[in-house]
Amino acid sequence: MTTITHLTTAELDVGLDHIRQAPKDTGILELIVRRPLTEEREILEEGELDLLEGLVGDNWGARGSSMTDDGDAHPEMQLNIMNTRAIAHIAQDKDRWQLAGDQLFIDMDISEHNMPPGTRLSLGMAIIEVTAIPHNGCKKFVARFGLDAMQWVNSEEGKKLRLRGINAKVVQAGSISAGDTVNKV
Repeated sequence: MTTITHLTTAELDVGLDHIRQAPKDTGILELIVRRPLTEEREILEEGELDLLEGLVGDNWGARGSSMTDDGDAHPEMQLNIMNTRAIAHIAQDKDRWQLAGDQLFIDMDISEHNMPPGTRLSLGMAIIEVTAIPHNGCKKFVARFGLDAMQWVNSEEGKKLRLRGINAKVVQAGSISAGDTVNKV
């Protein structure tokens, strides 16, 4: 078994040009991850996006949020999406992508310039909308990918490129599959 070490900031910076070259208007949904329980991950070939549940079978709704007054799940944070080029670089092995905790991984430019809040994306039969709530990561991200990775994704450039990812909500329910084309609507 190969031991993966966390990348340094300098090593992470090497990947920026490749990340910046992600497609702007049309990309690919490369991975769907459902989180049925905390710390559990299921890789899906197909999934269902629902207006109320987000990714059906995911624990988003049950987990709740510290960002709402009543502790209920935050409606603007139904889905967490990460750029595949960023996670591939940070994680160093596709088997580790799921550790990021995001549900959807797309090869597409998710920078604030390319996908401001309100941007809609079609994937499979569903449509999702990018929300304004930033996705900053947490102590679990540090434990899995290192402090340098957390600081890198939250640096000024990291925030512009949204290296840690984006939040979105479902605006049209439908089925999705790994390999689906993702289009700006």
